[in-house]
This record gives sequence, C-alpha cells and structure tokens, in this order.
Amino acid sequence: MNCIKNTRIITMDSSRRVIERGFIKWQDGVITEIGEGECGEADAYDAHGLTLYPGFVDAHTHLGLTTNGVGEESDDFNEESEPCTPHMHIIDGINPFDESFGEAIRAGITSVVVSPGSANAVAGDIALIHTYGKRVDNMLIRTVGVKFAMGENPKMTYMNKEQTPYTRLAIAALIREALSKARRYMEDKQKAEAEDEDAPEYDAKNEALIPLLQRKVKAHFHCHRADDIFTAIRIAKEFDLDFVLIHCTDGHLIADELREEGVCAVVGPLLCDKCKPELANLTPANAGVLDKAGVSVSICTDHSETPIQYLPLTAAIAVKNGLPHDKAIEAITVDPARAIGADDLIGSLEKGKYADMSLFEGDPLDIYQSPMLVVAGGEVRYERKETNA
Repeated sequence: MNCIKNTRIITMDSSRRVIERGFIKWQDGVITEIGEGECGEADAYDAHGLTLYPGFVDAHTHLGLTTNGVGEESDDFNEESEPCTPHMHIIDGINPFDESFGEAIRAGITSVVVSPGSANAVAGDIALIHTYGKRVDNMLIRTVGVKFAMGENPKMTYMNKEQTPYTRLAIAALIREALSKARRYMEDKQKAEAEDEDAPEYDAKNEALIPLLQRKVKAHFHCHRADDIFTAIRIAKEFDLDFVLIHCTDGHLIADELREEGVCAVVGPLLCDKCKPELANLTPANAGVLDKAGVSVSICTDHSETPIQYLPLTAAIAVKNGLPHDKAIEAITVDPARAIGADDLIGSLEKGKYADMSLFEGDPLDIYQSPMLVVAGGEVRYERKETNA
C-alpha cells in the first residue's frame, strides 16, 4: 500500500489547508502527492471519509532511556558523575525494545525528541528519532540539540554529592565556562586550518559544542522558574545560540516578555503533580496563556513523567484550560517540528516530507478516540479493526 484515498486530510501545512475528500500517495517512505478526488491506485487504502492527520510529534521525552517495569538497571538518562557532559551521545542509551515505543505508535506518535535528563548543567546531545525500529542507528532522524538544565535539579544532584553546583550562580557559570572554552577551541581550530598550523589538542567536550555555536543545532534549556527562564535567554543571547525553552512552567507569568523575545516554548508535562518547589506555579492553563500572548507553544509528555501515549490527552487538557483546539493540534504536530528545526521532514502532510500519518474516526483529542491506522515511514505500523463507537 502506498496510497490512502477517500479521506478528509488535515495537512497542517503553512496554509493550514483542509482537503475534504482527497488522497495522499507516498514512495520509499516519502510523500509524493496529495490532492483532491481519487488517487487512481488499485490497492489504495479506503478511509471511508475518516480524517487523516500528520503523525504526532513529542518535542521532549526520555523515551527508551528507561525501560518500563525494569527500574534502576535500565536508568540511562542522567550521567551524574560530573555536571558537564556535552560529549554524551543520547542514542548510546536508547533501548528501542522498550514497550513504550509500541505505545507511542498506537497513539499516533511517529517521531519524538529524546533528551538526556536534567541532573547536569550541560548534559549531552539530543536526538530526533522515529518511534519504530529495532536499531537506533536506523531510527535516528537527526541530532537536533544540546541539553542544558537550570535550577533545582542540578543543584540538588550535586549539593548532595558536596560538589559544585550548589547554586543557580554556579549552574550558569558552568554553562558559560563550557561554551567559552568551546568557542575558543573552535576559533583556534579555524585559525590553525587557515594558517596551516597544528590544530589544538582534541577535546571531546569542546567538539560536541561546536555545532551549537555554529547554530547547526539548538540549545534545549530545561527551565521551570521565571528567573531560570530569563537566565537561559541571557546565556543564549551572550553566545548567539538558537534555543528552545523546555517546560517553561512559569511562562504564563511572563508571557508578554517571552513574546518580545520571540521564543519557542515546549510546555509539559501537564499530567503531573507539583512534586518540587520550582513547580509551585504549575498550571494546565500555561499553554493557552502563552499562545494568547503570541508565543509559539508545543506540548510534550516528558515521558516517562507522563507516559508517551498520553500526548493527545495532555493536548486535550490544554484545550480544556484555554488553548484553542486547532492550536492544540498544531502543538503536537507542526509546532514541535518547527521548534526543533525539523519541519522540513515532519509535522505536516506535504510533498517531500516523511509519510507519517494517523487516521481517526473522530477528534484525536477525545479520550475515547484512538487511531484506526498509523502509517510511519510509508509502512503501516498499526491498524485497528474495531471502531471507537
């Protein structure tokens, strides 16, 4: 099968086009044609008028870094031996056989961002991956960022070890030190190459930060409190970083300032309690307030904080608390794709993008709904025979 016909298509492209009765074709995992009417393919899947959406995207998870039901032995998302580890490659810790990948596909989630945890001020690189496959090398779409963490988590991790950072001051200083060293290292390499001199001695940590300084990937700042959000923005400006605010819990308190900064906010998890002091202002209205102010908002689960399959449910919670329904769909499709710099491949149904899509009988944010069909990479990854009725 390489075509779906007789379907209502929510493209989520730049024009937000809705095709009331149309078809979509793909070849070698990539969309080749989308339009109105019949597709002319004998073996096309007949959607019988159901609605087709882009595959959902979760812009912040720890999927595969801890295995359901295993415990500490499978915990691979925080390297707590030192607070600055930019040279850690996240794909080396991902277990594609964790059952959560199957739960993601069955919920219509076809790609996710997998990030290190927030114990370290500088934690390592961040990968965008498909939610299907057996070998992470083949699941990797691209490296999209480097993880930084502000606030309580690095403080409490290393205070208990009687090791810096004890304070927010030290966290910011560690990040600045790492970026400053990497910038000088990069400049020394460039100078050596230009003048045909010996390059500086290889440094894995500095090498890992060069793509960030060159704006080839983004800085993902874990930040909850308003002051931590502003510190992240301050550092990003100092080093001319392309960046994303992850969690942005106090965003609703400073929404106008964030709009002026032109930031992207990845909000979530929304299904959680106020388990630590910096979550004191946590509210499910956050996404709606930020959107109303003009801030680009995506919604994440922070899996396993909220299990990955509840991404649509958390979007529904945001709708219940003020986020417009169409914006909520954007917040789990095209907006996270844009926030992480991957909207050339995912997030909407357009020619040239991955053939990632989910077919629904009703509203995908309805708790009673689940996909009838999930296509990812041009292959049927899940098909449900019974209806939601």
